[in-house]
Amino acid sequence: MKFLLATRSKGKLREIREILSRLGGIQLLDLDEAGVAPSAEEDGIEVFETFSENALAKARYFRRQTGMPTIADDSGLAVDALGGLPGVRSRRFVPDADRLSPDELDQANNRHLLERLVGVPPAKRTAHYVCVAALEHGTDEPVVFRGEARGEILERPRGSGGFGYDPLFLDPSDGQTFAELSRAEKDARSHRGAAFRALAAHLEAAAGILP
Repeated sequence: MKFLLATRSKGKLREIREILSRLGGIQLLDLDEAGVAPSAEEDGIEVFETFSENALAKARYFRRQTGMPTIADDSGLAVDALGGLPGVRSRRFVPDADRLSPDELDQANNRHLLERLVGVPPAKRTAHYVCVAALEHGTDEPVVFRGEARGEILERPRGSGGFGYDPLFLDPSDGQTFAELSRAEKDARSHRGAAFRALAAHLEAAAGILP
């Protein structure tokens, strides 16, 4: 069975494919593989105030575009000292985000976050990542799964792996940032790993994908 992975983020695609790789009997297609060209309409999909609403809106939009069962997610970082910001605006936290390339945007968002946290002591720099994974298959009601990972925001980036805010997000359990973890280690403890493992379990139970 074919499923569409509805994201244009290369980092997300890589992580989701790896997390769902244990599932047999399915084929995961990204938007390019499904022949869905980028459209200005996509900028108007994730306009809601919760991760769940955004993930569902994205899954529904691309389901309508392709007719394929569609998997989508919305994710972001919530920093306690900033009242939960950047939250659903994590990807476009920095001003003028639309003018930047994906690589430039990650770096600019990290700099902007550090600027907003100047003077905030380490004990007050707590944060959590959130991921909501949505499945829209067009027959039954769509389903959503939520994962979280709690940590702290460093005063300077560390590590070269991951993407987004990973170089600043410290896992206090072992003192490593998400950017310092191997892919397997990050998948095992990340918000996205938790959400998509739950989605994988749902697929196994509902469709009997594994033999």
